[in-house]
Amino acid sequence: MNIIDDIEREQMKEISEKRDVPEFSAGDTMKVHLKVVEGTRERIQIFEGLCIAKSNRALNSTFTVRKISNGEGVERVFPVYSPLINKLEVVRRGDVRRAKLYYLRGRSGKKARIAEKRMDNKDTNSPKSTNKEVPVKEETKKDNNE
Repeated sequence: MNIIDDIEREQMKEISEKRDVPEFSAGDTMKVHLKVVEGTRERIQIFEGLCIAKSNRALNSTFTVRKISNGEGVERVFPVYSPLINKLEVVRRGDVRRAKLYYLRGRSGKKARIAEKRMDNKDTNSPKSTNKEVPVKEETKKDNNE
């Protein structure tokens, strides 16, 4: 068993070096850049939608992306470490309380919307606001009144 785990770790490391695998979870809107081969030509096709599920199983990790195309719901399951995926992008982070969002299949329109996760001061590098007045702002107020 250890040999298999070692081989899987090596393959995951190889793919992670070739392309960035961002941190994402269910509720995030994502763009998946796929390599599509048509005959002798190869092109990149973007599949953009909502990540409704993610399963973490080392090399066999997958995620499910759902989008609405021509009024019809389309879901696609992607292996995270697939060589066919050229790039993964997180467009926006969703604020959800569940790991699997299968309930969205029965909803449409405004009912199927997910709120965007708000980034607080703990995520940004900006200092917390204080109630002290800054002297520079006072001077600019005086200039405006004169």
